[in-house]
Amino acid sequence: MTVRLEIDQAVAWLRLDRPPLNLFDTGLQLAAEQALQEVRARTGIRAVVFTGLHGHFSAGGDVREMATLSGEAVAEYAARISRLTREVAALPLPVVAAVQGYALGGGCELALAADFRICTPTARFGLPETPLGLIPGAGGTQRLPRLIGSSRAKDIVFSGRQVDAEEAARIGLVDEVVPAGDLHTAVMQWLARCTAHPAAAVAAAKRAIDASMEGPLEEGLDLEHDLFAPLLAAGERTRHFHSFQKALAQAPS
Repeated sequence: MTVRLEIDQAVAWLRLDRPPLNLFDTGLQLAAEQALQEVRARTGIRAVVFTGLHGHFSAGGDVREMATLSGEAVAEYAARISRLTREVAALPLPVVAAVQGYALGGGCELALAADFRICTPTARFGLPETPLGLIPGAGGTQRLPRLIGSSRAKDIVFSGRQVDAEEAARIGLVDEVVPAGDLHTAVMQWLARCTAHPAAAVAAAKRAIDASMEGPLEEGLDLEHDLFAPLLAAGERTRHFHSFQKALAQAPS
């Protein structure tokens, strides 16, 4: 089992487990896809966390396997890792990448597909494909510039250099850096702010915000309206409005 699925307080933790560096070979890719299928099939899951065992998130693709591929196998390998990060990004749930150690290549791209990134001081992010005569193939050239800007993204991609936790926080690549022993607690605290609210509203908000990064403003506004109206019409709104008004009334003036 190269991906361990554990449920903790309605949060699905997917732990990459292919020592020592959790390299993405075909087996790990397929195991991750299967774990995502199981998450989607379960009821009551409110959030998803990707993390890695053995002191690392993932150091990327297994270059030994990649060197043996040819023809259709190359195309399928590339399609599978791209499909995985797209599926992660498309989950209608908050997704966190909890990173320690290496998050390189496909590992970095998996982290980029998450909604939030929380790391420890040991974290090292990078997209080392260009020095190998390649380019990132699982969203790196698209998600990284949307997150940190095109100039910073080009620096990281063109050079293939690694970014430590301090720099990652400074440029907005990660949202929080915490001591290694606090990673699990920090992730659960972060997610508590999201999962305390109606799942349908969080899912709609995620879809609308993600769309804002991909298309024209007017299209995004139309989608926002289309998502807002059904939520306003939903039967639960009276209960949520009442709770909100009660909280406001009790707040100190």
